[in-house]
Amino acid sequence: MFSYKNDRHLSPVRIVETSGIQIMQSSRPEFRASAGSPLSCTPLPRATIQDTTAKQIGRGWMMWKNGRTFVLAMAIMPIWHAQADPLPPYRDPGQQLDRRVDDLIQRLSPAEKIALLSTSAPAMPRLGIPPFNGFNQSLHGVVWTRPTTMFPAPIAMAATWDPKLVHDASAAIADEARAIANLWPTVVGDDRPSLLGMRVTVTPAGEKYGHNGLLYRSPVINLARDPRWGRIWEGFGEDPWLSARMTVAYVRGMQGDDRRYLKIAGTLKHYPLNDEERDRSSSNVVVSERMLHEYYLRPFEAGVVEGGVASVMSSYNAIDGTPAAESARFLTGILRRDWGFGGITVPDSGAVENIVRKFGAERDMDHAVARSISAGTDLDTGSFTAYASAALKAGLLDARQVDEAVRRILRVRFRLGEFDPPGMVPYTKIPASVIDSPAHRKIALQVARESIVLLRNEGGLLPLDRAGLRAIAVIGPMAATAIKGAQYTGLASSFPTNLDGIRKAVGPAVQVLYARGSGVVESDDPEASMKEAEVAARKADVAILFVGTNDTIERETQDRTVLTLPPVQGELIRRVKAANPRTVLVLQNGGPVSLAPTQIEYLTGYIFPGEKSAEAPAMLDMFWAGEEGATAVANVLFGDTNPAGRLPYTVYRSDTNLVPMNERDVSKGATYLYFRGTPEYAFGHGLSYTSFGYSKLAISGHEVPQRPVQVSAEIANTGQRDGDEVVQVYVRDLAASVKRPNLQLVAFQRVSLKAGEKRTLTFSVLPRDLAYWNDGTKSWALAPGAYDVMIGSSSQDIRLRGQFRSSVEGRWANGSEAVPIRRQDL
Repeated sequence: MFSYKNDRHLSPVRIVETSGIQIMQSSRPEFRASAGSPLSCTPLPRATIQDTTAKQIGRGWMMWKNGRTFVLAMAIMPIWHAQADPLPPYRDPGQQLDRRVDDLIQRLSPAEKIALLSTSAPAMPRLGIPPFNGFNQSLHGVVWTRPTTMFPAPIAMAATWDPKLVHDASAAIADEARAIANLWPTVVGDDRPSLLGMRVTVTPAGEKYGHNGLLYRSPVINLARDPRWGRIWEGFGEDPWLSARMTVAYVRGMQGDDRRYLKIAGTLKHYPLNDEERDRSSSNVVVSERMLHEYYLRPFEAGVVEGGVASVMSSYNAIDGTPAAESARFLTGILRRDWGFGGITVPDSGAVENIVRKFGAERDMDHAVARSISAGTDLDTGSFTAYASAALKAGLLDARQVDEAVRRILRVRFRLGEFDPPGMVPYTKIPASVIDSPAHRKIALQVARESIVLLRNEGGLLPLDRAGLRAIAVIGPMAATAIKGAQYTGLASSFPTNLDGIRKAVGPAVQVLYARGSGVVESDDPEASMKEAEVAARKADVAILFVGTNDTIERETQDRTVLTLPPVQGELIRRVKAANPRTVLVLQNGGPVSLAPTQIEYLTGYIFPGEKSAEAPAMLDMFWAGEEGATAVANVLFGDTNPAGRLPYTVYRSDTNLVPMNERDVSKGATYLYFRGTPEYAFGHGLSYTSFGYSKLAISGHEVPQRPVQVSAEIANTGQRDGDEVVQVYVRDLAASVKRPNLQLVAFQRVSLKAGEKRTLTFSVLPRDLAYWNDGTKSWALAPGAYDVMIGSSSQDIRLRGQFRSSVEGRWANGSEAVPIRRQDL
């Protein structure tokens, strides 16, 4: 027992156990807690604890008396007072959000306000503010100190062309993130420092429980303008419409569907653009207004206006001479004024320091911090807390600007439920049992299955018939190695290899021969390894060859220099094909991989004897497929799953097809939107084990731009297998006086059809999605005239064509008429 004392009463307090969670309980009625509503008691102003010592640990306060440990304030529950006195407005869940925030801000000291500008803001016990753990990652699974479910990489999510499934995957990731936040404060152990001001609890058994918070730095939504970019695997591909749909699905999944509370807070990154790793921290990007609005900003606008994202991260680079972290044009003008964003803005890690060290844009950190905060940046990993006080004293920064930053941070933290009773916040009930659960692994498996793209299938080599196989050769550097991804990848409790997946799929009746053949970029004994692979291939009825890239080739800080595989893998493919013509090639990669003839062959037209290309009769792309990828690819290889993934980017035949990597004007020949050559595989490409027919195109566009264009078509499964088709709708603008895309995606739907089944699909195309950016009027414009409509199975495989006309000009202000209209409500 110990005494809780303030200037009104003295009350004995003791520790009790409720459902495995320690809480404080008092003999006085106003401090009592029940099992159904755990209560945490915190000293009121001027309160003291007699005969104790205190130490902050994790998200709570722990008290020592006579060798026993007492929990004073547990962070898994908001720290509020069950006393007879009226609650202050900021503690009252019945008050309006803005009033609560304003009330709390006026109670904060200047030092406390500045402390809140950090991703590792400390607890403030006198006001019941818990510590803030705001540097967390969840790109394709929660990055934690313990295993979580590892989903396929985001580029694979995009290849599903299934926003509903991406929503479900993101929701599962967020469930695990919230469950972790609910779990770790209950763990008993030694509290230790971790990276970037974070903490970790180490149990007596040595188990580590990271103190993950609720602000997560995902998703990455930069567009894959150039196939050499090292971070393509983190995003949703090259097309602004596809990326926008996936962004909205991902954000809504992770933030939850409760109207009051956020499950976790998502972060769109890297705003406004980041698509080159070379010199990214010091490069100045010059890009036209038209390219910004028509291409680079579309996913960000969708994530803000439609998705209601809670946070946006600015990029390292400068835009037109101004570092993004201090660009009022983007952070305040476009983001807040035009799009109505009310959430938190954060710079990329170290970006504020780079303003001085890399760009030389400000003379010292005081000026850099002042300029960043005044431009609209709110939360940083440490520079704000280190320099904001000096900037205020020097008159470089106004206290009202600090208040605005704090206000935006607190609005998100209130919506995360930090200041309300746990019983009011639905997500505090998510149990630890969801972490790495069978249900979530099932979703990961479905994403992996739906993402696999059948690139080629000459002679119907796939699917393989188990009954007709005696031996299978499984070969390649990706065959028996777990390819998990690059940075921002967590831990997996189980990660079967592709070899494991095939062995499980065929059972003991089929002999499985394994040979590595080569490494990703090298081999210890190349000739011996190659010969081993050739021997295995010759002995087998079919050879399955797993090749691709890993983080030695593409990742953050490293772009690719070529689109082809390393030479050692190209040689392995040729020799295995020569040994066994029945070779199936499976790619595991982040960005596009070209297997077309060499550049010399491509340029001269001369084909070297026996070296036409590295392509095989049957080819799959499974990307970096997560912990269930091996099962998924085996399902596809043996026909248990009919593949229907579609490429979310263009696969070019050669590096010679590409514009310079620092050319941001995509209209000069980048992406399927403006590329005039013949790609190896087109954007949206993907085959099936069945066939589909398209007919009965109907277009209703006579009321454009007042109303959407309605496009419908009948889709029939004309083959012998059930399967999914991804129906894609493209438009070509024939009316505008400015250069417009060859064609642009404006709608799509993944539809499941049984053999022989027909279904009519209807798409609604909003006029705003047909518009172009008018530099003169600084608005979106739709020119009167003719527009081609094309429906097909890829950007090249067009099955139906039609046309509609717009009779009058349409015009929209930036941020208006989004699809669908739903302003985010932060």
